[in-house]
Amino acid sequence: MSQLSRIPQLPRIPLLPDPLRRIRVPRDLDAVTDRGSEVDPRDVGMDPRSIDRIWNTAVDLYRSGVHPAIQLCVRREGQVVLNRSIGHADGNGPGDGPSTPRTAETTQTPFGICSASKAITAVVAHLLAERGVIDLDIPVGEYIPDFARHGKESITIAHLLSHRAGIPLHPAVAMDLDHLDDRAAVIGAMCETRPVFRPGRQLAYHAVTGGIVIGEVVERVTGDNIRTVLAREILDPLGFRWTNYGVDPADGASVGKNYVTGLPTLPPLSLILGRILGTSVEHTVRLTNDRRFLTSVVPSGNVVTTAEELSRFFELLRRGGELDGVRVLKPRTVARAIAPTAELEVDCSLGVPLRYSQGFMLGERQFSLWGPDTANLFGHLGLSNVLGWADPDRAVSVGLITSGKPVLYPEMFTFLAIPARIAMLTPKTVQ
Repeated sequence: MSQLSRIPQLPRIPLLPDPLRRIRVPRDLDAVTDRGSEVDPRDVGMDPRSIDRIWNTAVDLYRSGVHPAIQLCVRREGQVVLNRSIGHADGNGPGDGPSTPRTAETTQTPFGICSASKAITAVVAHLLAERGVIDLDIPVGEYIPDFARHGKESITIAHLLSHRAGIPLHPAVAMDLDHLDDRAAVIGAMCETRPVFRPGRQLAYHAVTGGIVIGEVVERVTGDNIRTVLAREILDPLGFRWTNYGVDPADGASVGKNYVTGLPTLPPLSLILGRILGTSVEHTVRLTNDRRFLTSVVPSGNVVTTAEELSRFFELLRRGGELDGVRVLKPRTVARAIAPTAELEVDCSLGVPLRYSQGFMLGERQFSLWGPDTANLFGHLGLSNVLGWADPDRAVSVGLITSGKPVLYPEMFTFLAIPARIAMLTPKTVQ
């Protein structure tokens, strides 16, 4: 008997789960790639090789394994030069096994865009202001009398849109799945909220509260909820299929699933995010997949759309409120919505330098979510790697949707490289 045979066998140690919570990336990427209709980019002054480089960056992001699905749609001068998706709508998340049934994703698969919904809500508010139905600069208490208490008497809709209302923290009932449709309970809790900062002064991202209050104002002045107003005034005249708050219950199964991916969030980051979201990232992601959330009206975070429709919505704004011969907003209304409210400053909730308008996150000359030399760009971020934007200088409008919800992961800069590469590779039409 050899000496080695006398060595006792150690118990087999099971493989540890991937700490990055990645998906199984298919070997054949073409098999999970879908292409929508695209024009020849040369017709709108772009090099086809630039389109390939942009898409290849999205494919590199998919290869990272933290996004089960990615959609990207780029319009240039109103024409779609890139409209593609890669991945699965369901069944290939970090916790799904090899035998889990998978649902293919296409460019027509809708996904929730989380906080990017705030841009849609802002447009509804500006539309009603254009019609003279509301005034963005008078106290919210004029529309919701009970709101004007506990130091909130001076808060305006403009403050809410620009994240300067001083009420970034939301009451628990606001995101309680059993009370999402209980207007009295939710707005009652908001009326009892006390400002953390002096209204109008400090920049602090309002993850949930602004949408709640704006949605309530819309319903009180129009008699219809904000979902109905958005459909009647904007989506239906322009022929949108999605891009509203939640979906009809019959469409629930069509919505792509969100997944928790990336490194687990640890203190102090987990504490910061918990304060902003009111709960953990993991619980927030589970909430976004719940049918109750998907069929309710959450103006701050449950718009469901595709990258193509998100790009088209921003194209409407880039064109000053007119699209396909249908005008829904006046140019001056769009100009007010995207005008900076202040210079670049540190957001006290997010802890990063940002520049806002009344409803949008803005680009910058040196540094922004969309890369350098994007001073006139406007858009919005959604948890956690969702972006919608328009860049008037380059005549582009873009929708970028991902179903993975990582906060930290090594390839995060690949995600940021997508908008930066679009800006870098798209010639300016306005100098």
